[in-house]
Amino acid sequence: MEIFGWSLCTIIFIVSISWLLIKPRKNNSPPTPFALPILGHLHLLQPPPHRALQALSQKHGAVVHLRFGSRAIVVVSSPSAAEQCFTTNDIIFANRPKSLAGKHLGYNHSTLGFSPYGNHWRNLRRIAAAHVFSAASVNRSAAARAEEIRFQAKKLAAAGHGGGEFRKVNLNALFLDLVYSAMMRIVAGKRWSEPADMFGPPTVMSLCDYFPVLRWVGFQGTEKKLVKMKKQRDYFLQGLIDESRKTIEMNKKKKKKKTIIEALLLLQEAEPETYTDEVVKGVIMVMFTAGTHSTSLTMEWAMAALLNRPDILEKAKNEIQMQVGCSRLVEDSDLSRLLYLHCIINETLRLFPAGPLLVPHFSSQHCTISGYEVPKDTTLIVNAWAIHRDSKVWENATEFEPERWFKESEAATGFKFVPFGMGRRACPGSGLAIRLMSLVLGTLIQCFEWRRVGRALVNMEEGSSGLSLQRLQPLEAMYRPRQSMATLLSQL
Repeated sequence: MEIFGWSLCTIIFIVSISWLLIKPRKNNSPPTPFALPILGHLHLLQPPPHRALQALSQKHGAVVHLRFGSRAIVVVSSPSAAEQCFTTNDIIFANRPKSLAGKHLGYNHSTLGFSPYGNHWRNLRRIAAAHVFSAASVNRSAAARAEEIRFQAKKLAAAGHGGGEFRKVNLNALFLDLVYSAMMRIVAGKRWSEPADMFGPPTVMSLCDYFPVLRWVGFQGTEKKLVKMKKQRDYFLQGLIDESRKTIEMNKKKKKKKTIIEALLLLQEAEPETYTDEVVKGVIMVMFTAGTHSTSLTMEWAMAALLNRPDILEKAKNEIQMQVGCSRLVEDSDLSRLLYLHCIINETLRLFPAGPLLVPHFSSQHCTISGYEVPKDTTLIVNAWAIHRDSKVWENATEFEPERWFKESEAATGFKFVPFGMGRRACPGSGLAIRLMSLVLGTLIQCFEWRRVGRALVNMEEGSSGLSLQRLQPLEAMYRPRQSMATLLSQL
């Protein structure tokens, strides 16, 4: 009887907890799958999460309500629902969920990526738009980007000479090194020389955010790791600022072009209370976190797709040959004429968005999506990967077809193509990223012949990370300098 009594109490306890955590939904709330006590729906989030959430949307609908531990979640997986989130409800979802990463890596939720919507965020956005990602700033950094790309092309050519044989290269490492160096040149005017893992891959939410009790018991040392990473980053960024302060006067006398840090520090001189060191560090940290791994990953996916489709690679080479020739390297001014190359990049962003679930948003008040009621304090996850592969809105949705972009007007794709997000919190650096990717891929296609390592197709399987769409295996390829480019490459 005593055993029976304990069993009955256990059952009652579990049912009670289940009822408290997963109350019966109202008729106008989003559909929700069966949930477990305490865990909620986390058991359904098998890696990779964008595929798991796509499966849930195919079963329950384009708007699904979930609960991850103590957090209420709504997942959106259709263009029409995404449009409502980023138009009618854009201000409501213009916030970010609080997290340990935001506290420690985001300077207590005060950086552009983690800051809640309000005056402080608007000021940061204005700074980014006017002084970091403006057309003038992007054009000013063209020479720095070109120098880094030429430097990598020169290294590849030097390693590839010798009897015209194909050599193997790790494109994952090459792209990451190139992007970090290009960003460092833009930010601080020098080449990158730090560990590549200091700023990535990016972190937004952890299990400790869904189950606060785990933070209290120091689960897996999550918070300690974030604190350590924060100190490492802060020391590095403060060093860049201090170094830049020493060169500002010299650059003024020489009328030298400003780096991003120098531009921000000049603003600090005029408004020290607005442009504190912490604000400056927050702005440049975003460039090293949001702007590096995502750009590198996209180029890696693009090359993987091209290696599996030599016919598309050949078309891209012919376009560059026709528009640029062999007497010089691809330049920024050529990009507007390299339409097929732009189609390749768009198609890569469609099939392999670097942020498959975008960055989470957070509702500041009650709202409605597709007729469903979404309460205040709900985390919004937009499954861009699922939207980009939706056969209802894309013809041959899972096929790599750059030619589709000659028919698709990029401006008219609306909310069925959202690799950089939409609305107020859309990525402000998308223009810089597209230009850098175009120039890098254009140069590699122009200067080198490429083929797969072995006869088998490149494995296009994804890794298990949720925030970034990493490849399961780092991309390796065989290359050799094109004969038509040998003279030019030898002069770099």
